[in-house]
Amino acid sequence: MIIGGFILINGILKEAEDFIRSCYRELNKTEQELEDRLNHIHKKVVSKGYYEHTAEELEYGAKMAWRNSNRCIGRLFWDHLHVIDKRHLNTEDEIMEALFEHIETATNKGRIRPTITIFPQKVAHKTVRIWNHQLIRYAGYHTEQGVLGDPDSLAFTETCIKLGWEPKYGKFDVLPLVIQMNKQRPRLVEIPDNLLLEVPIRHPDYQWFEDLQLKWYAVPMVSDMKLEIGGITYTAAPFNGWYMGTEIGARNLADEWRYNMLPQIGSLMELDVRSNRSLWKDRALLELNTAVLHSFKEDGVSIVDHHTAAQQFKKFEEKEMRKGRSVTGNWAWLIPPLAPATTHIYHKPYKNEVKKPNYFYQNTPY
Repeated sequence: MIIGGFILINGILKEAEDFIRSCYRELNKTEQELEDRLNHIHKKVVSKGYYEHTAEELEYGAKMAWRNSNRCIGRLFWDHLHVIDKRHLNTEDEIMEALFEHIETATNKGRIRPTITIFPQKVAHKTVRIWNHQLIRYAGYHTEQGVLGDPDSLAFTETCIKLGWEPKYGKFDVLPLVIQMNKQRPRLVEIPDNLLLEVPIRHPDYQWFEDLQLKWYAVPMVSDMKLEIGGITYTAAPFNGWYMGTEIGARNLADEWRYNMLPQIGSLMELDVRSNRSLWKDRALLELNTAVLHSFKEDGVSIVDHHTAAQQFKKFEEKEMRKGRSVTGNWAWLIPPLAPATTHIYHKPYKNEVKKPNYFYQNTPY
């Protein structure tokens, strides 16, 4: 146990020093400020097994984590992340209210604001977990006629029902928030309707598109990942940017294992859906993405097309180069799922090296 504890402490100290040195250098702190802070952290970790970030360290660490996110094409705006420090909260009611605050702040009446809310760090057996993959997500149900709603949410929807949620059996039912403090029974709360911003999907040319009754929520708020900064883990730290159109139009609504809308759209476009050579999938996919971008723009909700996003990523690469920092990336995630070869990203290799601070997957609690 002593050896294990020694290794753990050394690991925290090593990560803490790496982070503090990088952070303080970028924030133009003095050498004396750096050494004083490292000494303070060393004493805290040796005596308690952990330390606490200052508000400034937390804010900059969260921004660095976005900058280091290999799967994200939107990193140009990493230093504009709005950080909400909620480490002082310790009750379920307070955390639920903070999640509502995050939704409202991030949504910002359609002018989406990149936001992260950070809850207490993991200490010993004390943890805060948000069970939702995203704060807003649609339910999925097994029915005799097949899957209704979002197939990606089947397991979590069943979990919510077991916890007492009343299913509505619609195609776009917003799931409740589920949080857990320590080992207590999970708490389930519906998101108030006034906080929900959804965009009905329609097409600028095809009037029949509205008859499909498609829609999607305005903000992708990832809530099941952990944030690691300098050896400290935050198991609940929901964050968001704004959507790139293809996330909705080429994945969520188009994937065969999600809403699988391409066959129906192709048929309505009177394309030959029996032959791959007709390229009906390509043409249906293009019009679905056109509809998504058109609908968000008409409703005044922030969204970016994949060509603009790729151009922004190139600017990010150039800025990082000027700062002397190498850009890492997961190529398979960075290329857009629509017309990837038209972007510079497709033709460029990226080193998929994981840097910290960063966001990481954690085991599903249900």
